[in-house]
Amino acid sequence: MKRFNIKYLSVFLSISFFLASSFSILAQDRGNTTENYDFGNKWKFGGGLGIGFGSGYTDIMIAPSALYQVNPYFSVGTGLQGSYISSKNRSYYNSNIKEYNSWIYGGSIIALSNPIPQIQLSAELEQLRVNNTYKYHEGQKIDDNFWNTALFLGVGYSQGPVTVGVRYNVLYKEKDMVYGSAYMPFVRFYF
Repeated sequence: MKRFNIKYLSVFLSISFFLASSFSILAQDRGNTTENYDFGNKWKFGGGLGIGFGSGYTDIMIAPSALYQVNPYFSVGTGLQGSYISSKNRSYYNSNIKEYNSWIYGGSIIALSNPIPQIQLSAELEQLRVNNTYKYHEGQKIDDNFWNTALFLGVGYSQGPVTVGVRYNVLYKEKDMVYGSAYMPFVRFYF
């Protein structure tokens, strides 16, 4: 079983501190840009919702999050994630699996920075609990439960409340079977 490692948290906090301090200096150089910043409206809410259905396949995901806008260039926040995946009577490569179910839930710490309004840099430390159940044709049932830690670094193009981009999981391990690849495209909405 995997345990949360404090080393990942320290890497995330170091990156966040570097981004916050560098963009605070940048904000001071931008003249009167900060005069238009609304300090009374610092909270943004958003997240993601995903639903997929197919022949014997169900995938439901919800991921709400909240951000605190530290200054016009930097925000920090937290998020929750929960998903359910079920696959029945599908063929798996080199497998005798009849049914697969997975419950995944956890949280994340998020840091976003916009050095210019159109470009968004991100760092996200995510800790998920993964509960997989495999049922085989001969009646055998195997539970595979573990913790998965991910550290995503990303870049995206922002237009208003929407950002489209790609992020990379620097802690990706194929054997964890949580994500199909270290690279993940994303669409973020915050209002």
